[in-house]
Amino acid sequence: MRHWIRFSCLLVCGACFALRVQAQNWTLVWSDEFNQTNGSSPNSAKWGFEVGGTGWGNNELEYYTSRTNNARIENGQLVIEARRESYGGKDYTSARLLTKARWSWAYGRSEARIKIPRGQGIWPAFWTLGTNISSVGWPGCGEIDIMENIGREPGTIHGTIHGPGYSGGNGIGGPGALPGGAFFADDFHVYAIEWTTNQIKWFVDNHPYFTVTPANLPAGAPWVFTQPQYLLLNVAVGGNWPGNPDATTPFPQRMLVDYVRVYAATETPLALSTTKTNDLLRISFATFLGQTYQIESKNNLIDANWQVLTNLIGDGATNMVTDTLGTGQRYYRVSRILN
Repeated sequence: MRHWIRFSCLLVCGACFALRVQAQNWTLVWSDEFNQTNGSSPNSAKWGFEVGGTGWGNNELEYYTSRTNNARIENGQLVIEARRESYGGKDYTSARLLTKARWSWAYGRSEARIKIPRGQGIWPAFWTLGTNISSVGWPGCGEIDIMENIGREPGTIHGTIHGPGYSGGNGIGGPGALPGGAFFADDFHVYAIEWTTNQIKWFVDNHPYFTVTPANLPAGAPWVFTQPQYLLLNVAVGGNWPGNPDATTPFPQRMLVDYVRVYAATETPLALSTTKTNDLLRISFATFLGQTYQIESKNNLIDANWQVLTNLIGDGATNMVTDTLGTGQRYYRVSRILN
């Protein structure tokens, strides 16, 4: 079923007027500020744990537990602590938290303010997986790595997607860095994605550093980021990508999470522009990438029949439509079609 968001504006020949259309803003829909008692476990209504030492497909060295030794609240922050200790047949422990079967979202902005650990073989991550993972498996469910860091790259973070035909070492991603080559572990930073139709954009401290769309996928590979995803936070130890800890790696290692917040896209007005040259009218307006827009016109208010000028697919920036004007007044209507 198609749904419409419609806006009308009176245009008078020979003049330019501001039009109004809907554009993207964000409304907070979920958060964890970690304001619980010191030493307590994370809120079980929001977070669960994955427990075990299977290597997690990456030859990781840790055993993930649900103990407060490895995940707890301290001073209004979530602490995920990787420890060097013998447990469950492994030499290290850590924690992997997730909102699976509790909370998930399709599209929106997800962000967390985090101070990551540092050291060879340490692999902190803030990421998402599709809720359909149990039926389609990985990577068919899609994975969005909002932030990953490997200890041997203290000045670099990575944002990546994984899906069918572009997973593992063939994931599609880009690096982010701080001004002046500063190290990420020296302070808290806000790591975020903004996920809209056919686009995911990565930010650090609200500065964009990478964007991916279906055009970036290998030929024939599907864009699977149309289903709800749940959040994960973890600190891995060792693995194929970061390598193993060595004599320079101190323990325990702590990732501090000040908050995690999820926002939904909302619709707020933005001005459009119109220009007229002789009898040619140009209407320019901001669009969502991949969304369908319909532009219609009529010559008087009492006429019930709108005439379709054109349909167009938004480019995520500014689109322009032209129309040849006659005499008198003309009315225009811009509609965004929600599929």
